[in-house]
Amino acid sequence: MTDAISRQTNLPHALHKVNRFVANGGIVLVLLALSLIVTSLLEPRFLNRLNLINVMRNFSFLALPALAQMLVMTTGGFDLSVGAVVAGATLVTATIMLVVGPMFPGMEIYVTLMALLAVIALGGIVGLVNGSLVATFDISPFMVTLATTSVIMGAALYFTQGIPVYGVFDGFIKGVGRGQFLGIPIVMLIVLAVALLCVIVQRFTVYGRHIYAVGSDPRSARLSGVKVKRVVISTYALASVLAAVTGFLMTSRLGSGQAMIGGTLAMETIAAAVIGGVSLRGGVGRAELVVLAALFLTVISNAMNLVQIDSKFQTLMLGAVLIFALGMERLLQVRN
Repeated sequence: MTDAISRQTNLPHALHKVNRFVANGGIVLVLLALSLIVTSLLEPRFLNRLNLINVMRNFSFLALPALAQMLVMTTGGFDLSVGAVVAGATLVTATIMLVVGPMFPGMEIYVTLMALLAVIALGGIVGLVNGSLVATFDISPFMVTLATTSVIMGAALYFTQGIPVYGVFDGFIKGVGRGQFLGIPIVMLIVLAVALLCVIVQRFTVYGRHIYAVGSDPRSARLSGVKVKRVVISTYALASVLAAVTGFLMTSRLGSGQAMIGGTLAMETIAAAVIGGVSLRGGVGRAELVVLAALFLTVISNAMNLVQIDSKFQTLMLGAVLIFALGMERLLQVRN
């Protein structure tokens, strides 16, 4: 009798521990660990050094825009234009290197920095437009960023006719796209540095607390003295800048600018954010968990590529994983 009572008493405590583990990102760790173990057992080529380098690079090109998506979603919105901004940034980078490079022979570093500044300006302008329309005119983020996507993609296709823009510097490709430091790709080191910066902003700055406050309850945040419009606009601007930098780095990997790149990136970044525990209602989100979720999605994609699963089925799997993540978020909300 005493044992039965003890088990009944411990059951709610155990359930509380499980809920707390899941709410603190435990589900991401479990999914990532399972994906690594199962993939390693089923496909020995996964642990090949060249394949792991490829995984790290692909992870970087998903994690960075996923962090951008996280910033916007934490304020209660989302950004469908990240893929279009990435594509636009690759075209800007390649075009500047192609056109300006021959004008300044031997000054590739300065031309590359010029391309980076142009890309940041592009991202900033797109983000300011998105954020201003959402915050000032109270237009749905879905409609605003969908319209922005259409404008950017239309302009990109008009000026390139769908043809890739070549002329990217060999030094940029070798140093950044293929470059490594202590066996780790340069692009991954850059992304990890950005992720660390996001963690610091979220946990240790007033701006980070304001982002959470706006996402949790805009009215209460406004009454507390938070500049809600300024926070929303700035997060959209930062998100677009991060997406643009992703395009800049991706150009070093592709060796060209491509208007059609990043077509599914919006859904992938939303999936990474939701799997990483970012709430669709805003106010919740941690950069480190989003990075782990991006790694999980990259491992799954790499595993399907290794076993030669059709790309259409991979898209189906991504949708299924996103539905699962949304269901988990809803379940946690009901329990809380």
